[in-house]
Amino acid sequence: MNKLQGFGMRLAGAAVLAVGGLFYGAAHSGEAPKTIVETAVEAGSFETLVAAVEAAGLAETLSGDGPFTVFAPTDEAFAALPEGTVEALLDDIPTLTAILTYHVAPGALSAGDVAGSESIETVFGQAITVDTGDGVRVDGAAVTTADIACSNGVIHVIDAVILPKDLAETAASAGGFGTLLAAAEAAGLMETLKESGPFTVFAPTDEAFAALPEGVVASLLEPENQETLARVLTYHVASGRVKAAEAVELDAIPTIEGGALPVEVDREDGEITAVRVGGATVIATDVPALNGVIHVIDSVLLPPDMQ
Repeated sequence: MNKLQGFGMRLAGAAVLAVGGLFYGAAHSGEAPKTIVETAVEAGSFETLVAAVEAAGLAETLSGDGPFTVFAPTDEAFAALPEGTVEALLDDIPTLTAILTYHVAPGALSAGDVAGSESIETVFGQAITVDTGDGVRVDGAAVTTADIACSNGVIHVIDAVILPKDLAETAASAGGFGTLLAAAEAAGLMETLKESGPFTVFAPTDEAFAALPEGVVASLLEPENQETLARVLTYHVASGRVKAAEAVELDAIPTIEGGALPVEVDREDGEITAVRVGGATVIATDVPALNGVIHVIDSVLLPPDMQ
């Protein structure tokens, strides 16, 4: 989704002051704290956020017991996104849900808790980074109003919409996938992993590539073998987000290469003890990314006619 680029724009100072004033009045009215959703609705400056939360089916959760910490972009923050982005997200509920849950952390974290952290794990499954060099910023977005008490958590207002890492960024930050990323770049697939999807990637580690016969990787990375390399890589990718719980119920998973990966599940006393996809053992599952999910495997997969 190219329209998801440029999310780092900032709010005008007058709008920030207005939001702070609204929350100050609510916090000092003597009323019992309201839920996170009720507080956002009452403030009047989070109509887009509330609409997105409702569209994603998260309103009930954020009205529940919690507690949650919500880093809440204002309407102005959403309005600063490239034209058409909000509308596109409202039509893409899985991506919208990924973005919204990236703004939510479990527990009620005060401003002091946030400022005292280098990173904060989110409900989405990735961590946001905290920088206190110029005020308090989370993933580059400035916290403009903090510690808005709610009955089920706390709201910190931020001046931009923040994004989880895409598939390529997730693999890069995890480490151990240097060869896979180099291969994706050589095959001309890097932009696809960044901007398209959603995809499910069965990701071989560097050790998996190193276990191939000597010279195979170097040969695949040669420009004249780009088409072959692309076939190998796309044999590791399925359309959509195929979570582990779904995958173990399938006999095979179709890939965008055109073939299918057989799924084998070992069980003992009803418990899953091992899962193999295309013959490779799955060693880590459900690593979340903005545009898909990653399952780590211990060997490189080859289409049947290349084996």
